[in-house]
Amino acid sequence: MEWVLLGLIALIVIWVIVIYNGLVAMRQRVTQAFADIDVQLHQRHDLIPNLVETVKGYAAHERETLDAVIQARNAATTAQGPAEQAAAENMLTATLGRMFALAEAYPDLKANQNFLALQSELSNVEDKLAAARRFFNNSVAEFNAAIEAFPAVLFARPLGFTAREFFDIGETKRETMQAPPQVKF
Repeated sequence: MEWVLLGLIALIVIWVIVIYNGLVAMRQRVTQAFADIDVQLHQRHDLIPNLVETVKGYAAHERETLDAVIQARNAATTAQGPAEQAAAENMLTATLGRMFALAEAYPDLKANQNFLALQSELSNVEDKLAAARRFFNNSVAEFNAAIEAFPAVLFARPLGFTAREFFDIGETKRETMQAPPQVKF
Protein backbone atom coordinates (compact mmCIF):
# COMPACT_ATOMS: atom_id res chain seq x y z
CA MET A 1 0.00 0.00 0.00
CA GLU A 2 2.84 2.35 0.83
CA TRP A 3 4.48 1.71 -2.55
CA VAL A 4 1.25 2.40 -4.38
CA LEU A 5 0.89 5.73 -2.61
CA LEU A 6 4.51 6.66 -3.38
CA GLY A 7 4.00 5.61 -7.01
CA LEU A 8 0.86 7.72 -7.26
CA ILE A 9 2.65 10.74 -5.79
CA ALA A 10 5.57 10.22 -8.21
CA LEU A 11 3.14 10.08 -11.17
CA ILE A 12 1.45 13.30 -10.06
CA VAL A 13 4.83 15.04 -9.69
CA ILE A 14 5.94 13.84 -13.14
CA TRP A 15 2.61 14.94 -14.62
CA VAL A 16 2.98 18.45 -13.09
CA ILE A 17 6.58 18.68 -14.38
CA VAL A 18 5.48 17.73 -17.91
CA ILE A 19 2.71 20.35 -17.88
CA TYR A 20 5.06 22.98 -16.44
CA ASN A 21 7.72 22.29 -19.07
CA GLY A 22 5.10 22.51 -21.81
CA LEU A 23 3.96 25.90 -20.53
CA VAL A 24 7.56 27.12 -20.34
CA ALA A 25 8.13 26.04 -23.96
CA MET A 26 4.98 27.87 -25.08
CA ARG A 27 5.98 31.01 -23.17
CA GLN A 28 9.40 30.90 -24.87
CA ARG A 29 7.72 30.52 -28.28
CA VAL A 30 5.63 33.65 -27.56
CA THR A 31 8.75 35.57 -26.50
CA GLN A 32 10.63 34.43 -29.60
CA ALA A 33 7.70 35.35 -31.84
CA PHE A 34 7.61 38.85 -30.35
CA ALA A 35 11.36 39.16 -30.94
CA ASP A 36 10.74 38.25 -34.62
CA ILE A 37 8.23 41.11 -34.86
CA ASP A 38 10.81 43.39 -33.26
CA VAL A 39 13.41 42.44 -35.90
CA GLN A 40 11.00 43.25 -38.73
CA LEU A 41 9.98 46.53 -37.09
CA HIS A 42 13.65 47.47 -36.73
CA GLN A 43 14.22 46.82 -40.46
CA ARG A 44 11.15 48.90 -41.25
CA HIS A 45 12.32 51.75 -39.03
CA ASP A 46 15.78 51.67 -40.66
CA LEU A 47 14.29 52.01 -44.16
CA ILE A 48 12.06 54.98 -43.41
CA PRO A 49 14.76 57.68 -43.03
CA ASN A 50 16.19 56.65 -46.42
CA LEU A 51 12.75 56.92 -48.00
CA VAL A 52 12.17 60.32 -46.42
CA GLU A 53 15.55 61.61 -47.64
CA THR A 54 14.79 60.41 -51.17
CA VAL A 55 11.39 62.09 -51.15
CA LYS A 56 12.86 65.30 -49.67
CA GLY A 57 14.94 65.82 -52.78
CA TYR A 58 11.82 65.97 -54.94
CA ALA A 59 9.25 67.42 -52.57
CA ALA A 60 11.12 69.73 -50.24
CA HIS A 61 8.09 71.99 -49.76
CA GLU A 62 6.06 69.06 -48.36
CA ARG A 63 7.92 69.32 -45.06
CA GLU A 64 4.85 68.74 -42.86
CA THR A 65 4.19 65.27 -44.28
CA LEU A 66 7.85 64.28 -44.08
CA ASP A 67 8.13 65.52 -40.48
CA ALA A 68 4.99 63.55 -39.56
CA VAL A 69 6.59 60.37 -40.95
CA ILE A 70 9.75 60.92 -38.91
CA GLN A 71 7.75 61.69 -35.74
CA ALA A 72 5.67 58.55 -36.21
CA ARG A 73 8.82 56.49 -36.80
CA ASN A 74 10.42 57.87 -33.63
CA ALA A 75 7.28 57.09 -31.62
CA ALA A 76 7.23 53.56 -33.04
CA THR A 77 10.86 52.91 -32.11
CA THR A 78 10.24 53.85 -28.47
CA ALA A 79 6.89 52.07 -28.01
CA GLN A 80 6.79 49.32 -25.38
CA GLY A 81 4.61 46.22 -25.32
CA PRO A 82 2.32 44.81 -28.02
CA ALA A 83 -0.57 47.28 -27.54
CA GLU A 84 1.57 50.42 -27.56
CA GLN A 85 3.68 49.14 -30.45
CA ALA A 86 0.61 48.25 -32.48
CA ALA A 87 -0.84 51.74 -31.97
CA ALA A 88 2.46 53.40 -32.90
CA GLU A 89 2.89 51.19 -35.96
CA ASN A 90 -0.65 52.00 -37.11
CA MET A 91 0.19 55.71 -36.92
CA LEU A 92 3.42 55.10 -38.83
CA THR A 93 1.56 53.15 -41.51
CA ALA A 94 -0.90 56.02 -41.92
CA THR A 95 1.84 58.63 -42.30
CA LEU A 96 3.73 56.40 -44.75
CA GLY A 97 0.53 56.18 -46.77
CA ARG A 98 0.41 59.97 -46.91
CA MET A 99 4.04 60.05 -48.04
CA PHE A 100 3.40 57.52 -50.81
CA ALA A 101 0.35 59.52 -51.88
CA LEU A 102 2.61 62.56 -51.99
CA ALA A 103 5.04 60.63 -54.19
CA GLU A 104 2.25 60.05 -56.69
CA ALA A 105 2.23 63.79 -57.39
CA TYR A 106 5.89 63.74 -58.49
CA PRO A 107 6.44 61.66 -61.65
CA ASP A 108 10.24 62.08 -61.43
CA LEU A 109 10.21 60.64 -57.94
CA LYS A 110 8.06 57.71 -58.97
CA ALA A 111 10.65 56.90 -61.66
CA ASN A 112 13.64 57.28 -59.31
CA GLN A 113 15.37 53.88 -58.99
CA ASN A 114 16.44 54.51 -55.40
CA PHE A 115 12.87 55.37 -54.39
CA LEU A 116 11.48 52.33 -56.22
CA ALA A 117 14.04 50.02 -54.60
CA LEU A 118 13.32 51.42 -51.13
CA GLN A 119 9.57 51.17 -51.72
CA SER A 120 9.95 47.55 -52.85
CA GLU A 121 12.13 46.70 -49.86
CA LEU A 122 9.62 48.31 -47.50
CA SER A 123 6.84 46.30 -49.11
CA ASN A 124 8.87 43.13 -48.59
CA VAL A 125 9.45 44.01 -44.92
CA GLU A 126 5.72 44.71 -44.50
CA ASP A 127 4.93 41.21 -45.81
CA LYS A 128 7.43 39.65 -43.39
CA LEU A 129 6.03 41.77 -40.58
CA ALA A 130 2.49 40.57 -41.29
CA ALA A 131 3.69 36.96 -41.17
CA ALA A 132 5.55 37.58 -37.91
CA ARG A 133 2.44 39.16 -36.38
CA ARG A 134 0.31 36.17 -37.41
CA PHE A 135 2.85 33.76 -35.88
CA PHE A 136 3.02 35.81 -32.68
CA ASN A 137 -0.76 36.02 -32.32
CA ASN A 138 -1.05 32.27 -32.96
CA SER A 139 1.60 31.57 -30.30
CA VAL A 140 -0.20 33.86 -27.85
CA ALA A 141 -3.52 32.12 -28.55
CA GLU A 142 -1.99 28.68 -27.91
CA PHE A 143 -0.26 29.86 -24.74
CA ASN A 144 -3.35 31.62 -23.36
CA ALA A 145 -5.49 28.54 -24.10
CA ALA A 146 -2.96 26.25 -22.45
CA ILE A 147 -2.83 28.22 -19.19
CA GLU A 148 -6.63 28.37 -19.04
CA ALA A 149 -7.20 24.68 -19.79
CA PHE A 150 -7.64 22.09 -17.10
CA PRO A 151 -5.45 20.89 -15.32
CA ALA A 152 -2.84 23.60 -16.03
CA VAL A 153 -5.27 26.28 -14.82
CA LEU A 154 -4.88 24.87 -11.29
CA PHE A 155 -1.26 25.92 -10.99
CA ALA A 156 -0.38 28.12 -13.99
CA ARG A 157 -1.03 31.47 -12.29
CA PRO A 158 0.69 30.58 -9.00
CA LEU A 159 3.75 29.54 -11.04
CA GLY A 160 3.82 32.90 -12.84
CA PHE A 161 2.08 32.06 -16.12
CA THR A 162 -0.24 34.89 -17.09
CA ALA A 163 -2.14 35.59 -20.28
CA ARG A 164 -0.26 37.49 -22.97
CA GLU A 165 -1.51 40.38 -25.09
CA PHE A 166 -2.15 39.99 -28.82
CA PHE A 167 -0.47 42.28 -31.34
CA ASP A 168 -3.70 43.96 -32.44
CA ILE A 169 -3.71 46.05 -35.62
CA GLY A 170 -6.43 48.31 -34.27
CA GLU A 171 -10.00 49.02 -35.27
CA THR A 172 -9.25 51.72 -37.87
CA LYS A 173 -6.74 49.52 -39.67
CA ARG A 174 -9.19 46.59 -39.55
CA GLU A 175 -11.94 48.77 -41.10
CA THR A 176 -9.53 49.92 -43.83
CA MET A 177 -8.56 46.34 -44.61
CA GLN A 178 -12.20 45.24 -44.85
CA ALA A 179 -13.14 48.03 -47.27
CA PRO A 180 -13.11 46.94 -50.90
CA PRO A 181 -10.20 48.31 -52.93
CA GLN A 182 -10.97 51.16 -55.27
CA VAL A 183 -9.64 50.85 -58.80
CA LYS A 184 -9.46 54.03 -60.88
CA PHE A 185 -8.51 54.38 -64.52
